[in-house]
Amino acid sequence: MNPDRLTLSQIALLTAYAAGMVGGQLLFKAAALRDLPDGTIAERAFSLVFNAYFLVALALYVALTFGWVWLLTFTPLTRAYPFVALAFVITPLLGGMVFAEPITPRLLIGIAVLLGGLLLIAG
Repeated sequence: MNPDRLTLSQIALLTAYAAGMVGGQLLFKAAALRDLPDGTIAERAFSLVFNAYFLVALALYVALTFGWVWLLTFTPLTRAYPFVALAFVITPLLGGMVFAEPITPRLLIGIAVLLGGLLLIAG
């Protein structure tokens, strides 16, 4: 394995990992929207036990954790971790599209900077 270059399969797996993280964040947001806004902390925490979005997000994150450890068995951390930044790019954009959250010019500039940094690191 050349530590300076990632294979196409490594890039695909790392991109899939980032997409899974995005999916988990969207599920956590959906869970938060179903939360009891006027309940006590204990009531709100207990309600998560029955929140399907929350439970699926937890299961996804457990699976992603095992997948990440497996990825690191054949991918250097210094090359793999920058792909986590893809989640920082995609999540806010989908948050705007799915949950009608604001997408500001400042956010778009920040996303462009993140993408530029990812290209410098991974390219």
